Amino acid sequence: MILPPLIFAFLMWFIGTAAIVWLDSRPRATYATSLTMVGLLAMAATGLVWARAGDASLGGAYTAFAAAIVIWGWHEMSFLMGIVAGPNRGDCPEGATGWTRFSAATATVIHHELAIAATAIVLFAVTWGSPNQTAPLTFLLLFVLRLSAKFNLYLGVPNLSDEVFPAHLAYLKSYFRKRRCNALFPFSIVFSSGLTAWAWVAGQAAPAGSGAWACGVLLAGLAALGVIEHFFLVLPLRDAKLFQWASSSSTRTAKAAVLFEQAGKIK
Repeated sequence: MILPPLIFAFLMWFIGTAAIVWLDSRPRATYATSLTMVGLLAMAATGLVWARAGDASLGGAYTAFAAAIVIWGWHEMSFLMGIVAGPNRGDCPEGATGWTRFSAATATVIHHELAIAATAIVLFAVTWGSPNQTAPLTFLLLFVLRLSAKFNLYLGVPNLSDEVFPAHLAYLKSYFRKRRCNALFPFSIVFSSGLTAWAWVAGQAAPAGSGAWACGVLLAGLAALGVIEHFFLVLPLRDAKLFQWASSSSTRTAKAAVLFEQAGKIK
């Protein structure tokens, strides 16, 4: 009984991530069209969240979850395509530490984070007081997990998993640190695991087959994927390889050229 929502959560995560990687790996001339088309889908998804806010059924939970993933996907595309990022588009200043490094890093992504926060507020606003809270909770969960991952990359982890990072955002890598681990990581694991457990318990407390039950299981599955993604930051495994097949050959060639050039500069 619990397998369908868990499988649905995994498929939405996997297909959504693969679609974003593929669209982002296309020629930059296609970005405007892709972002516009997915933006229209995101607008329709937001309208769907509002329309189904009063639907506490199983189908309502699935619909709201899928809508939140679509909206999140548009934000990720806008960031990875370099459209909505931050005012700072340069490398980390040489030798920068402390507040100087943090403020420079924040300026590279602040517009993206504010856009996500504003969207979360909108989703909570259009569903306020309604029984179907799946969409805003899903979106907020993704936001929290993403922030946790970004802070860990900033503080330093063994595996940066930046293989599918677009070349036009290569400057962001200068703000990452590669180190054995950082003090935040254990807390991130405990916190995200706690979110998984909370969502699971909340789902199991609801009547089986209800919308609240499905919401809890869907959120638990998504949170569990977030825990796994965090572990990929410290394990000698590359989760980015799961989606390298989705990158176009032209982008892979361009990235290889960038890496070759950077290697030459190191020498």
